[in-house]
Amino acid sequence: MLLKLADLLIYEWLGLDPETRSGGAIHFFVYDSIKIFLLLASMIFAIGVIRTFLAEDKLKRWMSAGGLWGNLVAALFGAITPFCSCSSIPIFISLLKAGVPLGVTFSFLITSPIINEYLVILMVSEFGFPVTFAYVASGLAIGTIAGAILGRMKLDRLLEKDITSVATPSEGMVKHTFTSRIRFGYQEALDVIRQIWLWVLVGVAIGAFIHNYVPQESIHRLIEATGIFSVPLATILGVPMYGSCAAIVPVAVVLFEKGIPLGTALAFMMAMAALSLPEAIMLRRTMRLALIALYFGITSLAIIATGYLLNALAPLL
Repeated sequence: MLLKLADLLIYEWLGLDPETRSGGAIHFFVYDSIKIFLLLASMIFAIGVIRTFLAEDKLKRWMSAGGLWGNLVAALFGAITPFCSCSSIPIFISLLKAGVPLGVTFSFLITSPIINEYLVILMVSEFGFPVTFAYVASGLAIGTIAGAILGRMKLDRLLEKDITSVATPSEGMVKHTFTSRIRFGYQEALDVIRQIWLWVLVGVAIGAFIHNYVPQESIHRLIEATGIFSVPLATILGVPMYGSCAAIVPVAVVLFEKGIPLGTALAFMMAMAALSLPEAIMLRRTMRLALIALYFGITSLAIIATGYLLNALAPLL
């Protein structure tokens, strides 16, 4: 439905050529903007309604209990949500506002774009079950461990103050009606969208440019020529790029078919899914540059380590 609406607006009403880079970039911008705003509005609304059933202190204890347990729960929640790196950010903000620890919210933010149901379906069809299982397990491990490391570093001071302003402790004791729950969820979605809508549009615009103007053939040749250093290079090249899951899997397949090791191809895919320049720009609304750098750095190192591990396990997969 969204794709048909974008096609109608860009190619029929505006008369742009779908074969040109400019037409493709504008189509990407319109389609992804609509998709992200609809997804974030519905998910933030749902989380807002759920919050009315939970006292803030109980939610915080549940997500923080048992060492890595909170990080694993957040990573699993991320795995079942159909978000890219940019559309995960509003949910990340909602979790922070609900009092969930920063490291736990990072586990969600990392895992959500790396794993989702339609990416898994595409991977099964292209790579088979063993590789897909290894990819999903690796994604969950990256989100859980990287989030735990970031949480242990006590970095809350690097968040913007208005992002971390949570409800008063008495909110959990409010006697909500059905109408008040709906109103709370609606207001939560409206408040978050008001805070970040401009950053979303800027991020998607940059993503649209990268998606349509960065030559993938050059990246393929560069990775092929770097031998043992192909994993960190693939990760570094994947970080600034941006694309939907439907586009990411075919890229990894092409890399693998060209003789690039499996772990290298999947590291490129993970970096492209989990970390992007548009995401960094949108995150600047929520945190300082030092925290963005730490988040990108630790996640990139985890992806690199996973790439080498998958290369070593490739003969068994």
